[in-house]
Amino acid sequence: MHPHSRTRGRLVSLVIVLLALPLAASAEDDVQGQISVYTGDNAVGYLQPLANAMGAALNSGFGYSAYIPKTSFHMALEVPVMGLFFADDDATFTATAESGFQPNTPGEIFVVPTIVGPGEAVVATGQGGAQFAFPGGFDLNSFGLAVPQLRLSSLAGTEAVIRWAAFETGESDLGNVDMFGIGGRHSISQYFGENPTFDLAAGILYQTLDLGENDFGNPFVDTSALTVQLQASRRMPVGFATFEPYGAVAYESLDLDVEYADTNDPPQPVAVSMEGENSFRFTIGAGFNFSAGQVWADYNFSDTSNFSFGLALGNLGRP
Repeated sequence: MHPHSRTRGRLVSLVIVLLALPLAASAEDDVQGQISVYTGDNAVGYLQPLANAMGAALNSGFGYSAYIPKTSFHMALEVPVMGLFFADDDATFTATAESGFQPNTPGEIFVVPTIVGPGEAVVATGQGGAQFAFPGGFDLNSFGLAVPQLRLSSLAGTEAVIRWAAFETGESDLGNVDMFGIGGRHSISQYFGENPTFDLAAGILYQTLDLGENDFGNPFVDTSALTVQLQASRRMPVGFATFEPYGAVAYESLDLDVEYADTNDPPQPVAVSMEGENSFRFTIGAGFNFSAGQVWADYNFSDTSNFSFGLALGNLGRP
């Protein structure tokens, strides 16, 4: 696919948490309707770019400074914004014939859109002139996620991070959105002496996300994500602020379960489970710390690379 062929894709902006999924101007029912003809590996192939994007985004924005005060109370309200641009390879996958459709060539495979791919269906003709329509995607070139989080410190050089959002978007949108994340980070550099050359911290963050509702009263998307991170940073005074470059290495995972109705009458539930393709990531970033908060930006290198930036308001206890 030509690198400019997907520039018409819409930017998906998710405020608070996943307000649009890969839906752009479409409703949740449209996504469930598109995928309803798929089962098994075809459903996984269709949804895989979504799992990869969600994993990359959810596991970002956890830490932007490795400095954690040893004692005293500090609190900050933060809004990290995580995003990525889909690669051309994300637009299609190789599908096989679904049950009931016999291709002209046994074992024939078809290159068809994923959920982020072109909106046009691919119609295949099989034995006896029968046709099968592989559904189109939603023509997306990017994915974004913004999640409010609260950072509390410090007890023995340890801080807590909490993410939470729960609301109803309306029947015409996605229905229920229910997200919760909790994690903690601990200062390792506090054991290096009073004035270490750099700060070092380790942390773990676990999150769950339920999205929408299917025809059987269950969540349409049920997600859990985990990241374990080791981060280093160095604070350098610059005028009235502190400049702080940082780097991190992390192990991460994402499990995504989708349940929807098939095209039978009456409809039967189809359950699909998949994992995000990211396992390890390397992060490079920098921030500016002010008396009332901090701004930061970074880039994450992984199988599905992404960027993040954000704003923290509060008393972070950083000199």
